Amino acid sequence: MPVLPRSPASRQLTPVSRVLRLCLHALFFGLLALAAGRAVTDGATRAGWVVAVCALLAALYAGGALTPAVHRSPRAGAVWLGALGCAWAALLVVSADGLWIAFPLYFLELHLLRLRWGIAAVAVTACAAIGGFLGHSGTADGPVVTPGAFLGPLLGGAVAVATVLGYQALYRESERRRRLIEELMATRAELADAERSAGILAERERLAREIHDTLAQGLSSIQLLLRAAERSLPEDAAALEHIGRAREAAQENLAEARRFVRALTPPDLEHGSLAAALERLCSAAPGPRVRFSLSGASRALPTPYEVALLRIAQSALANVVRHARAGRAEITLTFMDASVTLDVVDDGHGFDVDSAPSGEGGFGLPAMRSRAETLGGLFTVESAPGQGTAVAVTLPLPLEAP
Repeated sequence: MPVLPRSPASRQLTPVSRVLRLCLHALFFGLLALAAGRAVTDGATRAGWVVAVCALLAALYAGGALTPAVHRSPRAGAVWLGALGCAWAALLVVSADGLWIAFPLYFLELHLLRLRWGIAAVAVTACAAIGGFLGHSGTADGPVVTPGAFLGPLLGGAVAVATVLGYQALYRESERRRRLIEELMATRAELADAERSAGILAERERLAREIHDTLAQGLSSIQLLLRAAERSLPEDAAALEHIGRAREAAQENLAEARRFVRALTPPDLEHGSLAAALERLCSAAPGPRVRFSLSGASRALPTPYEVALLRIAQSALANVVRHARAGRAEITLTFMDASVTLDVVDDGHGFDVDSAPSGEGGFGLPAMRSRAETLGGLFTVESAPGQGTAVAVTLPLPLEAP
């Protein structure tokens, strides 16, 4: 069965289903067979011509439908349609039954041509059908003009145009909904990936904090106690050798615990210090210009401290980008003898701290405050409408940073 060629524009808007294509093919060939059969059975004087023109039309239709160029090129489709129109005009000359072929031609024209050219072609085809009918209904006194001679072709053309336009509208709506569903599915997959990644990072941070606060600190305390015991014993005590081995074992296990903590460090801290991670965060921030500055002598911090300060900086900077409408922002990391301070300041429109709503997700002020207080730190927010915002967190440094 031949496949109806489709122009690129109509291929996007009106992809005719297999059933509709088969129905159109069957209608075209059926009407041709009916016209040829009537000419033969009625003994028309031009029966031979009618059969020949019908055979020509059938060959043109099948050949064009099976030609790949007609499928791909709008120009080839228009040429094929013009050849069909010329053959159909010849059929109108030799047989009044050729009028019936106008209806499938309407759909072909609307399908192969752009809308405005398709409607113009339908109008021309309707006029040709009316002319053919009047030519064959003439008498010695002239053609017999009846309302049906005009209403039939015109109503057929109007029905074809309305059907195609309605189908195109339905298809556009279907495509819009299909794209919307695809976007929703893609968004859901992205959200699932983001939640999974966030969960993995949160679990890594939790494990690092637990190892640091329990195993690492316990092993460090054991080592200190063993060292104190070693000093309190006389130099010739037999237990000194065992204490020394125990202290070496504690030292080795402490180093192993620290390696676990480093392995669980967030990716932003894997390839450098906290200061380097904050500097990369500032350079990659969208929206306002963000500057990073370091004050004091930088020193190594425990992994939980670095993670907490980095996450607080990320959250505060996210608030600046999303809500502050700031032109400039600055992140400052300050090292002091007994504490480390992180300040995030912007020149945005600010807000009333007392009436600020709770944050959403990890970007809220309560989440930042909780991170700071978990490590015994102090978290403060200073802001006022039209005066920018300053977020500061101060963490006390341990006596012996691992």
